Amino acid sequence: MPYYEYQCQTCGHKLEAMQRITDDPLRTCPSCGGKLNKLISNTSFILKGTGWYATDYAKKSMSPKPEKPSKDKTESKKPESTASSKKED
Repeated sequence: MPYYEYQCQTCGHKLEAMQRITDDPLRTCPSCGGKLNKLISNTSFILKGTGWYATDYAKKSMSPKPEKPSKDKTESKKPESTASSKKED
């Protein structure tokens, strides 16, 4: 539910109220009983429930993960040095 901000015309008291969009706006100040005006302010929202975190997303396919190359395999694939690969005239 969204938060709405109100300010009293009489005493200047500001308050926030969590209301549904379909709820009627507040009309009277809880401090002095004066008339409230709804303020236009930055919106904010709170994410609740599942599906908002990386651990809550649907699981990936159950296919096996590719193996990471070991150090031995990566060392054997290093390119030869440029000095040994040059042709002699």
